[in-house]
Amino acid sequence: MTEILGWGDERVLICDAGGPAIDTPRAATDLIGEAMFAGASVLAVPATRLGPAFFRLRSGLAGEIAQKAVNYRLKLAVIGDISQHLAASNALRDWVREANRGREIWFEPDLDSLAARLGGRAGG
Repeated sequence: MTEILGWGDERVLICDAGGPAIDTPRAATDLIGEAMFAGASVLAVPATRLGPAFFRLRSGLAGEIAQKAVNYRLKLAVIGDISQHLAASNALRDWVREANRGREIWFEPDLDSLAARLGGRAGG
């Protein structure tokens, strides 16, 4: 079940960890459409829902999903432990570091961290 929360000035669509994999551009487009329909400005996706190709930058999937979100003026937050993926790829580690410095794509360990970034509190 997805949930919408207001944190700071943002409306956050929090995706259910048990939902279908987001492992194709089409799956990402469907999720972005759901966020837009709900009036969300931030899409919080559990890392466990992203297929392995997302974390292999050579596949192009991460870039395509990130670009789709940005094109629709939707911020994307990947939530969860991605340390195993980071340990396997210097390029991914660099991209995550740069993304976290920006305003549109973030990688956060948990929802509390995302809420703090947005000026709110998890659970409210």
